Formats: sequence, C-alpha cells, structure tokens
Amino acid sequence: MSMTFKQKGDDDYFIRLLSYLSSQFKEKIIEMVPYRKSVIFIRTDKNTYMLKGFHTNKRLRLQEAFTETLRKEGFLKTYLFVHPQINDPLFFEGTYFGCLEYINPNKIPFSFKSQKNRQEGLELLEQYHLVTSSFESRYRTLIPKGVIIEKWRDRGLVFSSNATTLKYFINDQILAELMDWAKWSLSGMEKDRFLFINEPYCILHGDVAHHNFLRDSNGVLHLIDFDLISIGPASLDYLQYANRILPSLDWSFEKLSRYSQYEKLLNEKAFLYALAFPADIFREWNRLIREGSYRDQNKYNQIMDLTIGQYYSRKKFIDTLKMMTK
Repeated sequence: MSMTFKQKGDDDYFIRLLSYLSSQFKEKIIEMVPYRKSVIFIRTDKNTYMLKGFHTNKRLRLQEAFTETLRKEGFLKTYLFVHPQINDPLFFEGTYFGCLEYINPNKIPFSFKSQKNRQEGLELLEQYHLVTSSFESRYRTLIPKGVIIEKWRDRGLVFSSNATTLKYFINDQILAELMDWAKWSLSGMEKDRFLFINEPYCILHGDVAHHNFLRDSNGVLHLIDFDLISIGPASLDYLQYANRILPSLDWSFEKLSRYSQYEKLLNEKAFLYALAFPADIFREWNRLIREGSYRDQNKYNQIMDLTIGQYYSRKKFIDTLKMMTK
C-alpha cells in the first residue's frame, strides 16, 4: 500500500483517512493520492476510483441523483457515482464520501489557451444545457435558482470593503476604474435584465473553469464537478465562460464574436453590460484577502497579471462595450 501527497499539509488527516478506508473497503487498497482534502484518488486490487467529499449526506445524494439523471437523459460525457462493496456508508470526521468512476486523463491537460479546446468546451456546455433543459423542472425544489445581479453586487461590496488593503497593491486610478466598471455594469444589467428573466431555463453548471473540463486518454472531453448547479438561463454559464476565455483572446470582442454560441447574446444589451463586470478580479482579491495568502508568490503573480497585466486590454474591451450599448 502506498500514499502520495499532491497537496502539502494535513498529512496526519490523510493517514487516518487511509486507515479508515482500508477498514471499510472489501477490496484491498493499493494506492491513495489526495488531490485535495475532499478529492482522493484510490486504486484497489480490482478497480480505480475518485472519492469526493461532501459536508452533508443530502448533498451527496443530490449529486448521485443528478449525474444519474444526466446519463439517463443522454449526456454521457461525465462521471457516474459507483458503489463498491464497503462495510458502511463512507463517513469520516464530518465528511461524507461518494465514489466516482475514474476517468483516465489525457497526457495533455485541458486549457483555454487552445482554440480547439475553447470551441470544444463551448460545444460540450451547449450539449449539457440542451439536455438539462429537458428535466430542470424536476430539480426546481432541490437546487437554488441562479442569480447574478445580486451575487455580483455582494461581491462588489466585499471588494469595496477591502479597499484599505487593496491600495497597497493597486494604484488609486485603477482601483477607482474597477469600481466604476462594476457600477456601470450592474446599472445596465438592472435596466435591461429581461434577458436573464425571459430566457428559457436549464440547469446551470455554475463553475465552467478549465479544471472542470477533463479530456480522457481517448481524447473525449468530459464536463465534471456539479457542486454549484442551479436553475437559470444558459446565458449565465456562457457569461462565466466568456470571462474565463477572454484573457486567452487578448480581451478581443471580435474574437469572442466568432463563436456561434455568442452570436445572439452579443446583440443583447444586458449581456454586454454583464461582460464588463470584473467578476474574476473581485473574486480572486476577495479570496486572497480572506485567506491572507499574500505571500504565496504564485497566487500573487496570477492575481497581479489579472488586475494590472491585463488592465489596458480589458479597458479597451470595456470601451467597446460602452460604444455598443449607447
């Protein structure tokens, strides 16, 4: 039996967890690799699994039901929960663990830097929305409704409340402009919010970051991690996806408009206003300050590139949006 740590810290926890899992699995555990505290790779003498932790049993059961519904309704490019022979439900130190079938990853990780990946990710997201639109009504009482204006307003308030700390890292002019972009964006979204109300609903993924797209060893792209699912218009996922890929497009409106999934959305004023909101900058600074992780050089470099390195490209992009909404 071997254990490899991909994350530093919590060694004692993982040693206790390995001991617990060994007592529960009827298969012999050969290898355990913690990716995060709640995501664990397990190889037994018979199978390979990913263990995923949840704070409540209700949340685990919801995820099991949702992924099963996805498969039954025709969306096959994701994982399924499996049920190996174990002595009892897996519950360890306040966490419920579910077993996922293991998707053998491709040697080349998925990244938004590739045009092929950006396009394929969009097409997979479109398939996901099409399938979930057929059964979203079944989940309306089980998962929250997706909101954006209220969520972003709260995020902006937290960012603003951190201004004293932020001034050590961001000059006053850029800081003021970030807040102006947010104010202009939210004001416009409020005025033209009909898009987010009248658009047909589906089940939103809610976290379309690159690490939630997984290409397997055969080259097939999968969508994973449904922790943040909610009911809402597909445009909210597309908005988040645009925010994720725009840095790789040099914040070019023209390059974004080449994707067919954005053709109609870029004619909607509400969507244009929403594209201006610096959601990524606010999210990352709020997290950095909350966690106090200023000394993590990698995180610091990434957030400074996002805020300062991409500032002029983003400013040019937002100026384009302002012209188009006049």
